[in-house]
Amino acid sequence: QVQVVESGGGLVQPGGSLRLSCSASGGILSINDMSWYRQAPGKQRELVAAVTSGGATNYDDSVKGRFTITRDNRKNTVYLQMNSLKPEDTAVYYCKANIRRTVNTSDYWGQGTQVTVFS
Repeated sequence: QVQVVESGGGLVQPGGSLRLSCSASGGILSINDMSWYRQAPGKQRELVAAVTSGGATNYDDSVKGRFTITRDNRKNTVYLQMNSLKPEDTAVYYCKANIRRTVNTSDYWGQGTQVTVFS
């Protein structure tokens, strides 16, 4: 049984920083892309940042220069360092991992962690 668990959300003032973590476990052979998404109230879930197993990254334009995604393949963990946070970054942040357990791969999602930026 694969588990994907996020942590690190919380309350922060504008301009502040948070670091999210996401770890996957449970019968994993390998992990391809790992990604962070977010969903604000009344809005669709959107991709924030993604990183391949080789370390290539891509970001939504709204977070470029402020957020950094990294991963530790030995720990099956991905991080999202969020700096210069803005009120519009407020959302539930979800981790997605594309995991190989057998021949095929599947996407697994975490339960989400709330990030609230308030003034």
